Amino acid sequence: MSYPSKTDVGDIKTKADSMCVKTYTFGPWTLITQKNHILPSKCSTPQVCHQKDEMTDSYHLCSFCRFQQELTLPQLPEMTFADNLLQIKHERGFGIEFNCLDALHLVDTKNDIMKVAVAEVWQNTRAECEYVKEVIKPFDWTFTTAYKGTLISTDSSLQVSETTERIDIEKLKVREKIMFFEDIHLFEDELADNGCAQCSVKIRVMQGSFFLLLRFFLRVDNILVRINDTRVYHEESKNYLLREYVSRESRISDLKVPSSLLTDPGELWTHLPIISSCYEKLEFPIC
Repeated sequence: MSYPSKTDVGDIKTKADSMCVKTYTFGPWTLITQKNHILPSKCSTPQVCHQKDEMTDSYHLCSFCRFQQELTLPQLPEMTFADNLLQIKHERGFGIEFNCLDALHLVDTKNDIMKVAVAEVWQNTRAECEYVKEVIKPFDWTFTTAYKGTLISTDSSLQVSETTERIDIEKLKVREKIMFFEDIHLFEDELADNGCAQCSVKIRVMQGSFFLLLRFFLRVDNILVRINDTRVYHEESKNYLLREYVSRESRISDLKVPSSLLTDPGELWTHLPIISSCYEKLEFPIC
């Protein structure tokens, strides 16, 4: 048995942007993906931003001003996809969402984690690099995030608890018809050509289940690689979702892999030791 499904694709275009929104119905679930251009480097609507709406008692803010107001980061990633998101919502109003703003909220704004771990070695290997002098600031300039998604609800929320149950990765390897697939980029930075920091989320829907992977991938050239993965899986017969968060990390000098793998997180992750992990069951609220 499998849920009936329906896909709607819409392009919402305005003078300021070109938004692509896709909606997919999977039984009682509605999946929404949203994609747009990268965040502009300045306010796009200065004539209306910060003006109060008397009807709603709120202020108009463009994406740039909203990110500037809500985040305390000294700088944003070079490519910040402010409007991109993946939302999975049950007909009863609860669900989970993945968006750029909440992912960046978890970046350390006061401590340079990389400086503690490897910055001395990195500075020694790049003593002449001007970027080193600029980025060693009291914030995590690698934009490392342990984002696991944002729970959403209208009346009641998913109930989160630890679990010993695991996502069956081998089952997911079995070839099965893909009913819906999307890959959404949240942010990316090339660390001034000294590596890369990327965050994206992928989802695929099969006939009786859906699976998503949010991945943060960091590579500081010649120094370190880090992968923070959040996996969420749901089968139609279950009244819960499984969520697994695993952080992996290694100094590049400790890895015995071909250099080509250092730019391919899809192959690299199995070679990295686990630093931390969290396994959770997200149960439907009681009616």
